[in-house]
Amino acid sequence: MQQQNFQTQNQQVVFQQPPAVISTKDALYLTDMLSWNLLAMKKANFYAQQVQDQELIHAFNACGQMHQRHYTRILSHLNNQNQASFGSMQQ
Repeated sequence: MQQQNFQTQNQQVVFQQPPAVISTKDALYLTDMLSWNLLAMKKANFYAQQVQDQELIHAFNACGQMHQRHYTRILSHLNNQNQASFGSMQQ
């Protein structure tokens, strides 16, 4: 009997869809992710302007573009989540 209770306590609930609400902890982490990507994008742009070597300029620009894509993707996920939440509130 005790072993059966232990097994049910260790089973994790798997959600097919993410919850419609973002917790405060998740929101803070998303804010940090946006900040990290924005800072990395700005630094890559700065370094690309400081160097003379075309290969380095290309590498820094590619790095900055990658972080910009990540920043944009995170924002689009947040906007989609926000629109879905707002749409369900209107119905």
